[in-house]
Amino acid sequence: QVQLVESGGGLVQPGESLRLSCAASGFTVSGALMRWYRQVPGKERELVAYISPGLGFTSYIDSVKGRFTISRDNAKNIVYLQMNSLKPEDTAVYYCNARRASSSTDAWGQGTQVTVSS
Repeated sequence: QVQLVESGGGLVQPGESLRLSCAASGFTVSGALMRWYRQVPGKERELVAYISPGLGFTSYIDSVKGRFTISRDNAKNIVYLQMNSLKPEDTAVYYCNARRASSSTDAWGQGTQVTVSS
């Protein structure tokens, strides 16, 4: 059974850091396109970063470049999103997503809330 479980969200002040984790089961993260999305109420879900299968190329939206880093631990089958220098506009529910070549549908986690506020 394919499952994604996010953790690591919370309430932080501007300028602080958080590391989100996405623990995967039922498949290997190294073989999937792994993505982090975020969503605020009333807005569409936004792709934040991804890491490609195999060699692990990464990409980010402009607003998080230089502050966020996506990575994976193949041994633990976990994908991370390290978020530094957080801003109030980073406040959102963050979701982990997996796209696998063997499936016609994406897998999604339940989401984790990140709130950046002073």
